[in-house]
Amino acid sequence: MAVGGDEDDIPAASGSPDASLTQDDSFTATSHAGLTYPWGDAAPGTGETIRIADGISWARIPMPGSLGHINSWLLDDAAPDGSDGVAVVDTGICLTICSDAWKALYAGPLATARITRVFGTHLHPDHIGLAGWIAKKQQVKLWMTRGEMLTARAIVADSSDVAPDEVLAQSRAAGWDDEAIERQRAGGWNMFQRMIFALPRSYVRIADGDRIDFGKHMWRVVTGSGHSPEHACLWNEREGVLVSGDQVLPRISSNVSVNITEPDADPLGEWLASIDKLLATVPADVVTCPAHGEPFRGLHVRLMALRDEHRMRLYKVAEAVAETPMRAVDTFPLLFNRPIGAHNQNLATGEALAHLKRLEVEGRVRKEDRGGVWWYHGVA
Repeated sequence: MAVGGDEDDIPAASGSPDASLTQDDSFTATSHAGLTYPWGDAAPGTGETIRIADGISWARIPMPGSLGHINSWLLDDAAPDGSDGVAVVDTGICLTICSDAWKALYAGPLATARITRVFGTHLHPDHIGLAGWIAKKQQVKLWMTRGEMLTARAIVADSSDVAPDEVLAQSRAAGWDDEAIERQRAGGWNMFQRMIFALPRSYVRIADGDRIDFGKHMWRVVTGSGHSPEHACLWNEREGVLVSGDQVLPRISSNVSVNITEPDADPLGEWLASIDKLLATVPADVVTCPAHGEPFRGLHVRLMALRDEHRMRLYKVAEAVAETPMRAVDTFPLLFNRPIGAHNQNLATGEALAHLKRLEVEGRVRKEDRGGVWWYHGVA
């Protein structure tokens, strides 16, 4: 059922799909050595905020699923009449557990604040699931990059009671067995639609390099890709703060997957290029405010760890495929340090295909189609 435009249409968590399937939870913890956490393991409770720096406060929205929360960043803004306001960055999923947390904020620290606009760093439901609800309730506009907004609209509109044939063919090509494919077929194709409140028909486009005037503060847009098409980070150069969304997380690596929308894409190549871009653009000493986890210092240390650990996984897969041909599912033990089962096989497959595609692009493996199943060989 499509999520409608009324508050009563926000479903409870009970009986809803597992939120972790649409969150940005990776499968492999990565090194966070060298990072420091100015606020330790402290985090705002429901209906509370923590001041991070001049111009930004931190709220945490609880969610079901493995991550358990998303951080929402509240940016000091100037309302059209010159009064003080607050811009919201990322919102949580369209579930009552998330909307109730927003109501607690409205009754607490935001009781006298005017919401001026809503930003979505990217299209995933834990980031824009309630963006339309807040925009409608507060009569404000949604700000996103074009790549994220238009892709979100396309995915939400693409709904079916059964998984499409193209999706099933890709899963079969990756090495799924008949039981897993049948389970995928029966699971339908409307996860995003069920977890995103109706998006506004119009939006304000933001793009890489834009400098957005918030009155007393200026925030610069820095985009990345790989995890999503045109992910927007917001950087306050004067205060030394980066709102990183899922582009940089302190303890896990965001999922980087080949998906059916662009089955021949190279998302891991884009992800690695985005890491290099952030290293060259944003200073090392900023306070990084991620979508999941705690604010931290050590941006460049973290970026280099993400880059190097992905490179190590590529090396392991290339070495293994050089010994014996493999399907995507055969590479799971090389990529992930947790069991892969029915609950996470889809994301694991997308990430495995992304690594294999990167190796193809680099000329280190070649793909052979054997009766609809892809086998990857080393290149001498």
